[in-house]
Amino acid sequence: MGKISRRTMLGATGGLIAGGLLKTRADALAAEEGVARLQTTQADPTKVLGAPTSVLGQRAPGEQPRRQMGTPATTASSRTPIEQLQGIITPADLHFERHHAGVPAIDPDRYELLIHGMVDRPMTFTLDDLKRFPAESRLCFVECSGNGGAAYNRNAARERAPWQIDGLLSTSEWTGVLLSTLLREVRVDRGASWLLAEGGDAAVMSRSIPLEKALDDAMIAYGQNGEAIRPAQGYPARLLLPGWEGNAQVKWIRRLEISDRPSMTREETSKYTDPLADGTARQFSFVMDAKSIITFPAFPNVLPERGWWEITGLAWSGRGRITRVEVSTDGGRTWAPAQLQEPVLSKCTTRFRHIWNWDGGEALLMSRAIDETGYVQPDLETQIAARGAGSSYHYNTIRPWRVEADGRVFFAQGEGA
Repeated sequence: MGKISRRTMLGATGGLIAGGLLKTRADALAAEEGVARLQTTQADPTKVLGAPTSVLGQRAPGEQPRRQMGTPATTASSRTPIEQLQGIITPADLHFERHHAGVPAIDPDRYELLIHGMVDRPMTFTLDDLKRFPAESRLCFVECSGNGGAAYNRNAARERAPWQIDGLLSTSEWTGVLLSTLLREVRVDRGASWLLAEGGDAAVMSRSIPLEKALDDAMIAYGQNGEAIRPAQGYPARLLLPGWEGNAQVKWIRRLEISDRPSMTREETSKYTDPLADGTARQFSFVMDAKSIITFPAFPNVLPERGWWEITGLAWSGRGRITRVEVSTDGGRTWAPAQLQEPVLSKCTTRFRHIWNWDGGEALLMSRAIDETGYVQPDLETQIAARGAGSSYHYNTIRPWRVEADGRVFFAQGEGA
């Protein structure tokens, strides 16, 4: 089939305009430039020629989710609009961001990953080298260890949407090479037990990782949702540790040093430890415990009428699969099992739903997740008793929502039934 020239395209466009099919100059320009722009004002779309194909697909005009930014003091992060998404996959352009020194611009042709230390064969791998190894793909979440901070507060603000509570959470299909494959290449010494992962950003982010995890399901990922990892997510390659806190999954990974002890870096001494009520602290608390959040109904939703509504949300655990989610509509006095939406995968977010007949009165909605280890998502008081009031990470308490008699919904942490 021959190519369609610009002259031919313009001729066709002119004919369509003359025939009344394209009503405006904007329509003609859309056809000429190949912009896939959907018409929103046509009463009968069968009477109007649709937009042509385009180089880059676009969302429908009425579907424009955006990452949510924090306050000026927290602009080093942006949040995924979890209440606006479907299924479990987060589009790459909506994956949350968290940086300690901005997003570096790294030339993929000059990228190198050095693996050295307690190994027989120190080696440097280019991006092309990494892609020569057998590729693996897996669906898993990445979550900031500070996610859910708003829930760890007896007096949390009522006007908080799901993204403001748990928006530092995203799920992708990650593609790359298993770290165990690379470690076999360098021949790790028998006495080794840790590795230092170092990033190529201006913060030189560094974390100590147990060798056991590195040999299990860790990955050097270079792909995300079918394309190259976005720069904000670690382009050209990052460390992926399924189920573990995001800070340990070092982005822009450039060096792995194998050793027999943790390196005790800045990010695991002054930060990313969990103070406990007895004055001690948990260190190397990598795993993200089971949690869940109802994403509808939630602030700022308003239920317009009493009757049947579907309570929906997300559940996830760094320890494996979610096996059960329970929902309460009376503040935790009674619980009912929710339906889990397939797929239900290990160390991945899971959708849940529960049908509820709202009688028009006040209600306090809650969800709690149980994973395959039997761990049950705790309530606020239970977690405060275990961790104390000064915890800064790993907030996995139950997230409650108050439905008022007028249908308005508010975050309700600290409220009774």
